Amino acid sequence: MDSSGNKVVVCDNGTGFVKCGFAASNFPAHIFPSLVGRPTIRSSAKIGDIELKDVIVGEEASRLRYMLETKYPIQNGIVKDWDDMIILYEHIFGKERLDIDPTQCKILLTEAPMNPLKNREKMIEVMFEKFKFKGVYIAIQAVLTLYAQGLQTGVVVDSGDGVTHICPVYQGYSLPHLTKRLDIAGRDITRYLIKLLLLRGYTFNHSADFETARMLKEQTCYVG
Repeated sequence: MDSSGNKVVVCDNGTGFVKCGFAASNFPAHIFPSLVGRPTIRSSAKIGDIELKDVIVGEEASRLRYMLETKYPIQNGIVKDWDDMIILYEHIFGKERLDIDPTQCKILLTEAPMNPLKNREKMIEVMFEKFKFKGVYIAIQAVLTLYAQGLQTGVVVDSGDGVTHICPVYQGYSLPHLTKRLDIAGRDITRYLIKLLLLRGYTFNHSADFETARMLKEQTCYVG
């Protein structure tokens, strides 16, 4: 909680995964894929222990990916589909995850360096106007990485699912004129793996196949 007694939510919206929790915790309360899925064919109301809804999010969407048309709302660290992004936020703040009343909380969000200003403006608009948070702050991921190590000055190399950046930080401030950003990251390696498998005769013709290739990459591939 902050000095006024308000809960402070921390939400790191990555291209591939969402990490969310509370400021007083050492680790995220939840980590799940930034994945939104919609059933291609409605055959039954329940599959195993998962209720088949109009929109399915996170691990459930990943587990049922062969029955869904799946989509990542964030590409290269930038939100491309705000309708699906709001669905992700509703999932984060709802009973399935943090179970909070946003009107009684403040929130710390993260973004990659050198993101467009419009992306940040829209994020703040959604937090205040849609969810009615009492306060919103957006921090650069590299700065928070150093804070987590008890440092204020250093160079952060961060390669996620959608964007890679090298960001110098001095006394808690990122240095934009020295920051380098490359929109090549883990997702591009997944695409390259799919390309290699296609050359071997394997077929990939559904959005779920991308998730399968990602899991294959994470479980079996390594840097030699």
